Amino acid sequence: MRKNWWEAKIEVPNGRRMNNDEYVRSIIRKYALLSAPTPEGAAAAQAVYPIIQQWAGEHLLKVSYSGSTAKGTAISGITDVDLFISLSNETPENLGEIYRKLATKFENAGYTVRRQNVSIGITHNGVSMDLVPARKHPGNTSDHSLYRSKAKTWTQTNVDTHIRVVSQSGRLDEIRAIKIWRALHGLEFTSFYLEMTVINALYGKKSGQVATNFAAVLEYLRDSFERAAVTDQANANNTISDDLSVAEKRAVASAAGACLQHNWNQVLW
Repeated sequence: MRKNWWEAKIEVPNGRRMNNDEYVRSIIRKYALLSAPTPEGAAAAQAVYPIIQQWAGEHLLKVSYSGSTAKGTAISGITDVDLFISLSNETPENLGEIYRKLATKFENAGYTVRRQNVSIGITHNGVSMDLVPARKHPGNTSDHSLYRSKAKTWTQTNVDTHIRVVSQSGRLDEIRAIKIWRALHGLEFTSFYLEMTVINALYGKKSGQVATNFAAVLEYLRDSFERAAVTDQANANNTISDDLSVAEKRAVASAAGACLQHNWNQVLW
């Protein structure tokens, strides 16, 4: 009787047979980036900073690395640098205007702009960058409000909380593996939603068994993902599972189900 794909060993060119964890970890090593920007990424960030500074003027509080790089879940082939732009609570424009004016600023500076849900995507010298403008709440807090262009509304969140929750989850390898799987299979699945889904799917499961856990996440995506509500750890009123449409969720679940019928090298490569 045929074994499940996650139980089968993998043939490699020299004839040695990898076990499951060795194979998944080899794929993670192939794609994983350090939890710090590359020299090229840092140079790109420095290059665009004056444009951000000129645009924001006196309302700019700081620009910081955020996203997958800061969390330790970055993989190659996706956004290389995420910059979080913190603006004063006294910034006069509303959040939609802030988002649109940042996009226009970079278009006028000669960049091709990708308008994404909460970020502005650009490329500088081959480095893909996401710029997230947000207005800080008053007082001694790192809470911010930012614009959600898909829903044409705003949300409150805390990027520092996101970084802490994900980076300390003990699930970084599994998150990287699922991000690689998402990219290889061309799926729409926003990063923070993906990260929290992996953490939720593996609640109570042992760490260190990355292949078994990867399979468990695919099973969760197949069986439970479409119905599972995922909320923002920094704001319980922010339902991040609303970031995907029903059709997009169904595509993720369908891909997971299909992959559970295939061999490792057809799932991750």
